[in-house]
Amino acid sequence: MAFSIDHSLTDLTKLSLLPKPHGHASDMFPFRLSVFPRVHLSHRTSTSRLLSSLGSKVDPNGSVLIETTTPPSPSPDVTGGVQDVYGEDAATEDMPITPWSLSVASGYTLLRDPHHNKGLAFSQRERDAHYLRGLLPPTVISQDLQVKKMMHTLRHYQVPLQRYMAMMDLQETNERLFYKLLIEHVEELLPVVYTPTVGEACQKYGSIFLRPQGLFISLKEKGKILEVLRNWPEKNIQCLPVTIDVGTNNEKLLNDEFYIGLRQRRATGEEYSELMHEFMTAVKQNYGEKVVIQFEDFANHNAFDLLAKYGTTHLVFNDDIQGTASVVLAGLIGALRFVGGSLANHRFLFLGAGEAGTGIAELIALEISKKCQIPLEEARKNIWLVDSKGLIVSSRKESIQHFKKPWAHDHKPIKELVDAVKAIKPTVLIGTSGVGQTFTQEVVETMAELNEKPIILSLSNPTSQSECTAEQAYTWSKGRAIFASGSPFAPVEYEGKTFVPGQANNAYIFPGFGLGLIMSGTIRVHDDMLLAASEALAEQLKEEHYEKGMIFPPFRNIRKISARIAAKVAAKAYELGLATRLPQPKELEKCAESSMYSPSYHSYR
Repeated sequence: MAFSIDHSLTDLTKLSLLPKPHGHASDMFPFRLSVFPRVHLSHRTSTSRLLSSLGSKVDPNGSVLIETTTPPSPSPDVTGGVQDVYGEDAATEDMPITPWSLSVASGYTLLRDPHHNKGLAFSQRERDAHYLRGLLPPTVISQDLQVKKMMHTLRHYQVPLQRYMAMMDLQETNERLFYKLLIEHVEELLPVVYTPTVGEACQKYGSIFLRPQGLFISLKEKGKILEVLRNWPEKNIQCLPVTIDVGTNNEKLLNDEFYIGLRQRRATGEEYSELMHEFMTAVKQNYGEKVVIQFEDFANHNAFDLLAKYGTTHLVFNDDIQGTASVVLAGLIGALRFVGGSLANHRFLFLGAGEAGTGIAELIALEISKKCQIPLEEARKNIWLVDSKGLIVSSRKESIQHFKKPWAHDHKPIKELVDAVKAIKPTVLIGTSGVGQTFTQEVVETMAELNEKPIILSLSNPTSQSECTAEQAYTWSKGRAIFASGSPFAPVEYEGKTFVPGQANNAYIFPGFGLGLIMSGTIRVHDDMLLAASEALAEQLKEEHYEKGMIFPPFRNIRKISARIAAKVAAKAYELGLATRLPQPKELEKCAESSMYSPSYHSYR
């Protein structure tokens, strides 16, 4: 093959790779020459010098043949340690240069491609075929042995953040090994790459940042967001993380020299809305009508407003509102096995009235409304919320945020949580406050006095912010509490019995939920799909799980769980007439399983 380059210095996008009119492909080494677009050459001779520096014929066993129609210019004096191929040494500091990147389809580049790198698992034949001889130690090991070795290394780290950084480094170097490791050891590693360690990683992101993952969109990109999306090298994306940065009001971060976010006060109002609208419009324009947009960690008022605004025009899903609600509802359905009755027979009290708390409350009310065939407003009457100012009651209606107003019931004001527990007499206590140790001994003991089996869900993350620990819940309730948390807790021994606390982890829901949307070609998210996901998760509980006091199935079965959820969500989409992939597959669960990613290595020709 030969390089054909349009020498127009103002349009480097015309760089192309054309078939060479003579010679044989088997005699050619598959070089790839690329250049970052919209950057100008420092001077005209850089192109010809780059090509002429490679223009030597080699023997047919690994031949390199690069031709150029432009005769090579006389090389200037070499001012660096090697020939100044890129014109960097010859250019002055204020003179722009072109960041040429020369790579090959195999060899060194292959080892640094996380999508295709196999490390020491490359076979001897693959090492010969892809010019890897001498670039790896001589040993060939299996992917299974790589997993064993990596787990051995990870277990030697004492600090969870070190394990997180090691896992992120593995993802950037060997993607398939990363996912195989995670799939086979998901219960051990999920707390490393997700809650609670990921919270610390976010807090220290500027300090641990090494390589970017995903896209970063800030106010500086306003007016250019479509262009930013098109900068991502892959058109057919599976999952693309996008950070939207509108500044921060955190003084500590603003004054931190290691902070890598937008160093200005948070944008609000019209400026914020315009940025988000441009993003939502650009996403649909670039990726089409059926792209799933999952919101994560938006401020309460923004989260509800965005979901309401774009829920009718885009395929959107808010994990903090809808994902949390769906997984908690599944846990409550599972808990009914211990306490009996239906959800309509229970009284719920929440500590925390943000997007998680109100989202859970609304889905519980929706489930009760549908099961009992009563109005939604009626179903809400047994659900009470406490925020930072106390119990949400009718007399506060004019001063509270709009998403709290449906929960303002008639009652005298109550300031303290323990007093609200005594007055409301809930059978279920749910914490989404983000404030640790707020389920005090008095609160838990009061719940135990009111109920034979009090349901206590301490959902705030990370572990330090949990409203109470599993040990506290079981001990203070004398082993009678039905307990689950947002962060993982170890099994608890109490009076000779082992209790296994559940974790209301959103990761139970959003992978399967998203797969169900995609495999059915759904165009909008409907609340009935969230109910279907909750019921599908609860169905995975078996008698052996109930014997241990579990209200969620073991997370090690997450792929099977996700397939069942995906099938139920897709079935509901077809039932509601929101699916576009026709005809409907006969066996949706098998369809979901066949759509899942396999981390096993491919064999290379």
